[in-house]
Amino acid sequence: MKILKRILLLLVVIITIFVIYNYPKLNMLAGYSAKNTASSVFLGERTLAFTDQTDNSFSPVNLATDKVDKGKKLATSSAFGLLTRKAVYRKGLGSVLILDESDVEADYLVPIRTKPDDSTPFPFGNGAQKDSVFKNINYSQLEKAMDFLFEEENQTRAGVIIYKNQIIAERYADGFDKNSKLLGWSMTKSITGTIFGILQSQGKINVQDLAPIESWQDDERSKITIHNLLQMNSGLEWDENYDEISDATRMLFLERDMTKEQQRKELVGKPNATWNYSSGTTNLLSGIIKDQFKTHQEYLDFWYTNLIDKIGMNSMVIEADLSGNYVGSSYAWATARDWAKFGILYLNRGNWNGEPIFDESWTDYVVDPTPTSDGWYGAQFWLNSSGRYPDAPKNMFFASGFQGQNVYILPDEELVIVRLSLTKKANQNEFLKGVLKSIQ
Repeated sequence: MKILKRILLLLVVIITIFVIYNYPKLNMLAGYSAKNTASSVFLGERTLAFTDQTDNSFSPVNLATDKVDKGKKLATSSAFGLLTRKAVYRKGLGSVLILDESDVEADYLVPIRTKPDDSTPFPFGNGAQKDSVFKNINYSQLEKAMDFLFEEENQTRAGVIIYKNQIIAERYADGFDKNSKLLGWSMTKSITGTIFGILQSQGKINVQDLAPIESWQDDERSKITIHNLLQMNSGLEWDENYDEISDATRMLFLERDMTKEQQRKELVGKPNATWNYSSGTTNLLSGIIKDQFKTHQEYLDFWYTNLIDKIGMNSMVIEADLSGNYVGSSYAWATARDWAKFGILYLNRGNWNGEPIFDESWTDYVVDPTPTSDGWYGAQFWLNSSGRYPDAPKNMFFASGFQGQNVYILPDEELVIVRLSLTKKANQNEFLKGVLKSIQ
């Protein structure tokens, strides 16, 4: 009997040590699952079962147990019954992890949206496009490229190919269609960067100015410009690690105001000479955008009235943190067609059906390679200037997000290519090569 008690005591000690050591990771596990579940079910309008089979199907997120309360628009996720996190859906602002039960019923402002134009043909409206057949397109070859993209192991959910503002190929996985809203993850950074392009074009900001962060004014961080932040080249400390407890995971799963995490970091390099990819930087930029407006309502509205709804990305929702700041690093949802519209805007150098959304020079600015990025990064866009995709043109640039979300913009070929998926494993160079081969 004494031996059994000692064994049970030893097991309790082992379990206690395991829980204490892994508790922060359990917080991350349950937090990710709760947030993703709330967004998928209430914003993406999918079932809980479908969400668990797709969005939450990868390790270790699939170890969490998820529940939803449709009445309260609440998702609850448990990590082995040891830790539970909740996320609430707020119409207009998407889903957010709560830090206190009072967050569920808290009042909040929402962006004012404009009515979608469902009569004008795509892409300048949401109506059926005026189909035309391009004689220089090998449609059989194009379908082969799409076949490759949708091979089972690639886990592609949506693929849309635009040529000269026209959809020439479009395909969806089972359970998805042209109306399905999909999370762009870090493609959201390119949306945030574009807001700066619009503000600058309107004369409301100059990205070459010093970053207006009060807490930086008495130290070396005072030399950081908005330009440095846009290029991820500030020299600030940041750990963008999603496999461990890091700056990025603490920000996304534990912060009430996500614009502050990067702001608190010290310099570990030199501004304009130390490239370091940072989601915290982009959320800091979201905070700088907010400070350009007299009221929070103006901040919320501007993104939609001057960009998102302006170009008919009416399905898009950018989710906000508990303080009402847009999570500009990670949380924009939209249909594949609306993601394509964003690419078309840049393909046309900021001109939308005859109306300038931002100056043409802004397109040149975002594709100017960041010093020390090895030609891989511009201003909140990724580049191919160093030829990392050897079979794609070097002037291709793109928005990119976790698990293989991409909007590729190929200016010379007049192409926009959208791929939304659940894995980055697909050989994107081979896919791009196939698409380019179809244009004769």
